[in-house]
Amino acid sequence: MIIKVLGPGCANCKALERVTRDAVATLGLDARIEKVTDYGAIAGYGVMSTPALVVDERVLVSGRVPTPAQVRELLTSPAS
Repeated sequence: MIIKVLGPGCANCKALERVTRDAVATLGLDARIEKVTDYGAIAGYGVMSTPALVVDERVLVSGRVPTPAQVRELLTSPAS
């Protein structure tokens, strides 16, 4: 599983990265987490509002920081 946190490094972007890393650790997932700060790369995902969470090249969340429970649910749902 490849997880990308999209954002320039604002407080919300850092919060999403922290919540995502915690969820991966809690769930014991084999995942690589990448931070994407390049605006061109972010726009390439069609994201207009950061932070955004991308799992295996699918944008799952954009423009908000989900709760830890929501991130765990997103990471364990069959569609992700």
